[in-house]
Amino acid sequence: MTKRPRAVEVLEQKALYQDYYRADKYLLRHEQFGGGMGRPTTREVMERGHAATVLPYDPRRDEVVLIEQFRIGPFAAGHHPWTVEVVAGIVEEGETPEEVARREAIEEAGCTILDLEPIAGVFPSAGVLSEYNWLFVGRVDSEGAGGIFGLDHEDEDIQVRTMPRSEAEDLVRQGGVATGQALISLLWLTLNHQDLKARWT
Repeated sequence: MTKRPRAVEVLEQKALYQDYYRADKYLLRHEQFGGGMGRPTTREVMERGHAATVLPYDPRRDEVVLIEQFRIGPFAAGHHPWTVEVVAGIVEEGETPEEVARREAIEEAGCTILDLEPIAGVFPSAGVLSEYNWLFVGRVDSEGAGGIFGLDHEDEDIQVRTMPRSEAEDLVRQGGVATGQALISLLWLTLNHQDLKARWT
């Protein structure tokens, strides 16, 4: 088996841009799969902090709570810019991912998380973002969930959608979920909902 490279040598790092996001340019070289260090190369990375996401799930009703909102990324790419998502938020200094998941579930969907189950940790775009996401599923009571949420001072306009888990699975099959965190979370739930029901009901 080929030895996994580990060594990275940073020759230079400089900031290219600083606003809500920060962009840095690196000159570096790293160990190669075939052995030895590669030649110096440049890479650019966007810094925006890390995030936590949560898929609210009601095991008693077998329903999920999803959100939909306008996103500039798909718009700029020429795609439909209102995306179906799970609840998400940036992890601020002093917060745990679990605290963010619980806070954002209230702010974005009006849901109180009763239990949290970790799903995975992922880099949503490892080629350009340093951002790391903690993904959770959260037990909620979905009765009465729905409506328009979001923080006015952050210009959020979020539509909350409650649907049977089976309907969310159909949405995935039809290509109606284009965000990675939501897709991973819903596929994970497809594989694990029976275990969650046994433990949460």
